[in-house]
Amino acid sequence: MSSVSSSSAIPQPQTRAFAIAWGCALIFYFLEYAGRSAPAVMIPELSQAFGVNALGVSSILGTYYYTYATTSLIAGVLLDRLGAKYVVPAGMAILGLGCLLFAVPQVAAGNVGRLLQGAGSAFAFTGAVYLASHGFSAQRLATAIGLTQCLGMLGGSAGQIAVGPLIHGVMSVASFWVLLGVLVLVTGAILLVLTPREPRTAAAESGVLGLLDTYKIVFSNPQSYLCGLVAGLLFVPTTIGDMVWGVRFFQEDKLFTYQSAVFAASMVPLGWFIGCPLLGWLADMLHRRKPALAGGIVVMLLCVAQLTYLPALLPAWLTLLIFGVASGAAMIPYTIIKEVNPDRVKGSATGGINFLTFSVTALIGPIFASHFGKTLGAINADPAEHFRHAGVFWIAIITLALLVSLALKETGQGNINR
Repeated sequence: MSSVSSSSAIPQPQTRAFAIAWGCALIFYFLEYAGRSAPAVMIPELSQAFGVNALGVSSILGTYYYTYATTSLIAGVLLDRLGAKYVVPAGMAILGLGCLLFAVPQVAAGNVGRLLQGAGSAFAFTGAVYLASHGFSAQRLATAIGLTQCLGMLGGSAGQIAVGPLIHGVMSVASFWVLLGVLVLVTGAILLVLTPREPRTAAAESGVLGLLDTYKIVFSNPQSYLCGLVAGLLFVPTTIGDMVWGVRFFQEDKLFTYQSAVFAASMVPLGWFIGCPLLGWLADMLHRRKPALAGGIVVMLLCVAQLTYLPALLPAWLTLLIFGVASGAAMIPYTIIKEVNPDRVKGSATGGINFLTFSVTALIGPIFASHFGKTLGAINADPAEHFRHAGVFWIAIITLALLVSLALKETGQGNINR
């Protein structure tokens, strides 16, 4: 038997222990997302610290997604083979070290620190989902995954709306990263104590070829690629459009004050906080995944179109809050990929979709930066027109996600052909 099995096969006391460890892993995910989103509110400060322009800061921040994507594969297979007891705290140690290193005002330290942050962060969501799959029944799994993402999004919102005033008031940018690193390391030590030990199986000792078997299963399934592509296309407008460039775009193109720009941008991850569990619950209640997914994507499209072409219709912060709620649909493919692959590869399925999702982010992020970020605030540019062109880019990305989602298999229990 694989080290990953359904929660029904786990003794009840140990199931409760996994649920408690999952609660601690949520703190890990909260802190990871706070670190992922915080740079959006400190780009001028980071530019000064590293001695580069805003595009240079964007390049440093973008290295996060390269290691996040690739390490997601490692995190998934390690969880499947070795369990969560030592694997997830090890990821937290890597993230904590990356935060501490990012506080050093040198470009090399910034690049390495951000690379370590991406590598360590890959264990956060993957580890939390692994623990949830052991601590909750299949009937509640989509809701638990939605709640997991919900806590991450709350961290993302805090990383913008709370960190902005902090670094312009009571602490420096370097102090923030040191504090975050210490909090991550302490949480990792607590998780190490709380997580149940799992017996190693023969599969866990089968060597490198055995480690690759789980990914062979996941990546030989065409549905896995579709899940990753849909999730990636839905994440990019938030991870890149909002978390990296959102504050600067609202300042330069919409002429918002810094405080107003931070508040507006922070509404997207705050909306995720609501939308991830809400859409997960909706998918569970309907016993179908695709209607909830399609509904969320359509609302995302309407929000971006309104912000782009009818900006006076609603306040920007309200549009972005609704957009954030709807973007919780990006988590539904995470449930689907676990349901179109065998139970014994739960960890690898999550690692695989994280790899695919953030590979899309790593690919599209530089494209957006070179076409729109580089021209942000240009002397001869029309700010309103520049903002509209960026909006069209995101409309095209979300539309593509909707078209690809049509090819996904319906895995809900309400599907009579399942």
